[in-house]
Amino acid sequence: MTPDLPLEKMSVEDKILTMEALWDSLCRDPEVIESPAWHGEILAERLAAMERGEVELEDLEVAKRKIREQIG
Repeated sequence: MTPDLPLEKMSVEDKILTMEALWDSLCRDPEVIESPAWHGEILAERLAAMERGEVELEDLEVAKRKIREQIG
């Protein structure tokens, strides 16, 4: 089922607000959203790499700053 939204008539701001409303709605009941199997596989691979010492965790704020520096 495709929702009947007047996307071509909506401003970018309205589209973003609509997406935020959708995410807020989905976040209220996360149990109904089933993650695909490949999500678990990727997480297992990353955990294994971390346990082998191949990668390190980084503080989220530090990671955000580095990304901003790269794209800014």
